[in-house]
Amino acid sequence: MAAILEITINPPQVNTLSTNPPVILDLDGPVATIRFNRPQSLNALDLDGFRAFGDAVARLGEYEGLRAVVIRGEGKAFMVGADLTAVTADIDHAAETVGAMIDVLHPAIIALGQLPVPVIAAAQGAVAGAGLSLMMGCDFTVADENTRFSLAYSRIGASLDGGGSWMLPRIVGRRKALQIALLADPFDAATALRLDLVDEVAPHDEFEAVLGRWCDRLANGPTHSYGRIKALLAASSTNDLPTQLDAERAAFLSCAGTDDFREGVTAFVEKRPAQFQGR
Repeated sequence: MAAILEITINPPQVNTLSTNPPVILDLDGPVATIRFNRPQSLNALDLDGFRAFGDAVARLGEYEGLRAVVIRGEGKAFMVGADLTAVTADIDHAAETVGAMIDVLHPAIIALGQLPVPVIAAAQGAVAGAGLSLMMGCDFTVADENTRFSLAYSRIGASLDGGGSWMLPRIVGRRKALQIALLADPFDAATALRLDLVDEVAPHDEFEAVLGRWCDRLANGPTHSYGRIKALLAASSTNDLPTQLDAERAAFLSCAGTDDFREGVTAFVEKRPAQFQGR
């Protein structure tokens, strides 16, 4: 069976290639890129595609020196969810088909959220269904001004997956989440920015430059600090205050033992920019 995950590492260390893999993982220095690679279907994924995405996320957790992750799509879409042709091919067993996809996707969403480095969604073209859920699960989103968004599930008589029902009301509030999810009307990048679903909207011809600035800033930051901050904020919604204060103490002491902390406080006292090394 052909591999479903393409890995390119610069300098070359591992090279597992296949013809037209649905997901490509590029490990290039401190910034890794997961790229959906089914442009003919707007990057809709079948079961193998979701498995490839899960494999890619798992590989990220094993990559030493990782300081930032970019998730993006090939062609005219970021990602539009499940490939419904795979569902309609055996519609009498749709629940089994979709269930298998969800059982692969959901652990990958959890693992992605637990990565101790910043994750940036590069949103271009169409972002729909599980693609929008996945985008919301990233730490930041940079959107092309021409991007169009739709939660889409109710249009096919389905409910949400990929963590969309958890993340959407936390970002936009319950009432707006109901409107977006039930009506499933498409909306543009300016609306997404107003709703805090994206962090910056870039002019089409400046998109790569804007994305590059986000990558450079985050990949040159205090990586250990970023990881501890992400974990603290993720836990804050379920911890009581005493538990959260204990977690803050442990995280701060963990940071205090790093080279980046030594550099950060020294640079502050010396009134110069810090030069973090991610360790």
